[in-house]
Amino acid sequence: MDFGVVLQTNPPAARTIQLATLAEAHGFSHVWTFDSHLLWEEPYVIHSAILAATRRVTVGPFVTNPATRDWTVTASVFATLNEMYGNRTICGIGRGDSAVRVTNGKPVTMRELRESVHVIRELGNSRAVEYNGATVQFPWSHGSELEVWVAAYGPMALKLTGEVGDGFILQLADLDIAEWMIKVVKDAAAAAGRDPESIAFCVAAPMYIGNDRQHMRDQCRWFGGMVGNHVADIVAKYGTDSEVPQALTDYIAGRQGYDYNSHGKADNDHVDFVPDDIIDRFCLLGTAEEHIEKLEKLRAIGITQFAGYLQHDNKEETMRVYGETVIPALGESVTATS
Repeated sequence: MDFGVVLQTNPPAARTIQLATLAEAHGFSHVWTFDSHLLWEEPYVIHSAILAATRRVTVGPFVTNPATRDWTVTASVFATLNEMYGNRTICGIGRGDSAVRVTNGKPVTMRELRESVHVIRELGNSRAVEYNGATVQFPWSHGSELEVWVAAYGPMALKLTGEVGDGFILQLADLDIAEWMIKVVKDAAAAAGRDPESIAFCVAAPMYIGNDRQHMRDQCRWFGGMVGNHVADIVAKYGTDSEVPQALTDYIAGRQGYDYNSHGKADNDHVDFVPDDIIDRFCLLGTAEEHIEKLEKLRAIGITQFAGYLQHDNKEETMRVYGETVIPALGESVTATS
């Protein structure tokens, strides 16, 4: 299992870069950042600095969208960073949430998401592609390698992920929900003639190493509110009696709206509707042993990467314990002699 960290690009940018370098030092393989250009600093500028300050980690947005950036511009960023730093980028993409909603926009259609994945991936891999009625290619890009992972919750988005995604990003760590969604993605991949096992499966959720259960819950309650935005869209489209597990849809019954000014913040003051049991199910909280136990269960159902959100007050200590205890426990055991 690979391990990533998910960072907000809050100022000063030097702090984000510092956390990224610390993540690499503790053995994390991926550094992801939010991408919401009004709420936080521009991620791709910071990605360049992270790549310059590190040697091994793969870096990318968690997640970008096809609405706020021209697809060819997005692909150009990745191809340029790959030329500069040696194919250490990855593109997480979804229909759009905070980046589009704060400008009174809407998530893109499934058709637009599907087409954007194709265009970004082809250009990001130094290949020609049809775009707006023309065949386009970066004449300066040679040997760039880019995977595009799709973030999804609803049935249509999950099906699309299985059909076109190099990876699937699920932003919650509930075992039952994850198992159902993985099956939907794999079934769609098989139906499209793809090898379901070729797809990476990434679960992302807040990770907090500690002993004060209520404090940890309060620091991570924002996550249930963020997930609730996507769940509200699913309920609006499919109702409450769809194939989507009720464990995902029931908890938003008390949701009264959402203020994106507090998006992804531990001090979010309008997520009281998120109950403690949802936080326990969606997040990884507690001792190293508790984290290892849940991660082993996630790995058993097919998760290939866990990406931990670090929007709380215990960032460095959580990464330290992961580096010294959790990540080694999930790695392959090798002995010097046998």
